[in-house]
Amino acid sequence: MRFLQKNNVKKTIIVISDIHLGAGTYVDGRRNHLEDFTSDQELVEFLAYFSEDEYADREVELIINGDFLDFLAVPFVEYFDDEFWSEKAALEKLKLIMNAHHEVFEALNNFISKKKKKVVYIIGNHDAEFVFEGLQTHFLNSFSEDAKKNITIRLSEDGEYIPVNGIIVKHGHEYEIAHQFHVKESIVQDEKGNQYFLPPWGSYYVTRVINKFKEERHFINAVRPIKKFLVDGLIHDTLFTIRFIFSTCYYFVMVRFIYYFRQDKNFKNLMANASNELELFQDYEELTGEFFQKRDDVKALIVGHTHDPIFRSNLDGTIFINTGTWTKMYNLDFGKRQNGELLTYAQIDIREEKKSKNNKKSKNKNLVENTETNKSSGNFEHLDLALNIWKGRSDLPFTEF
Repeated sequence: MRFLQKNNVKKTIIVISDIHLGAGTYVDGRRNHLEDFTSDQELVEFLAYFSEDEYADREVELIINGDFLDFLAVPFVEYFDDEFWSEKAALEKLKLIMNAHHEVFEALNNFISKKKKKVVYIIGNHDAEFVFEGLQTHFLNSFSEDAKKNITIRLSEDGEYIPVNGIIVKHGHEYEIAHQFHVKESIVQDEKGNQYFLPPWGSYYVTRVINKFKEERHFINAVRPIKKFLVDGLIHDTLFTIRFIFSTCYYFVMVRFIYYFRQDKNFKNLMANASNELELFQDYEELTGEFFQKRDDVKALIVGHTHDPIFRSNLDGTIFINTGTWTKMYNLDFGKRQNGELLTYAQIDIREEKKSKNNKKSKNKNLVENTETNKSSGNFEHLDLALNIWKGRSDLPFTEF
């Protein structure tokens, strides 16, 4: 068991993802089946913890790694079909979310109002409408003048953010064709000057298929692995599962298969394109597996998106982290963690670099140490990485993943 080594940590980086703030549990007196986030108080305490006590005078960078807001789960706006993707509709959705979770935004404002605290917001596929400048402006203007200068919204094509040399953070939807979008080219304008977002087909699938079935089974997007969910569903909830599979297949054929058929009637190419589109059903670790082979300057890749918390330390010293989600999940794999909310986050402590080449072991029990092996292109002994579970305010408010 390792203990906190407070005296030589000069900066802490916290990474959370997939919070999925929606329009609230109730909207205009109606039950909102699309709201997945219910841990407002825990998130408020989390933000307070990393700006007080031992962290009060330390530099702390909070990275919101995509899907903090869930624009795809806000149907309560007076816009339909293509108008749902307009900048005006997106702004209405943003206001609903911020009003529903005002305590969270107040806590976020308090966090970045403290000295040496900042936030970097990386957009994901559920909050992709942040590509609109109007939404960015409204979001930033909701913070105080002193606070908003400490928050940055990142809009990069590759989605990568490097908070410290050797660490890459990205949401992870970029690995799945169904959820990819171009930051600049995804905005179009009509003859009246109104702007619209061109969503990837995966976003259409969420709003037109997943959201409708969530009204009957609220957990439909929270069960992993997907293949086991479908098999078990066919046994225990046959009619519903058959309807869901049929709707999914029908939607894919109508939206993607026919599209590729019109573009290229070559059957071989057609099947190859269709197979690539279905990467969202593949093993996510396999999709990211080649990353370290191509990037020998990187010690750790931190992603989100799949809601599956993972800490994997490879033999060559590299680390793969998926920060999971703060929404309720149900896992049918016996090898996985318990069901429910698992409030996971990545923590990177940057220690003072020592001139000595001796490899000294850390005594920090809350940080996963992996300093035995350094990649040839850099020395990362001053970085301690962990995937932790937030447990609320206590003497030790998290356990090691």
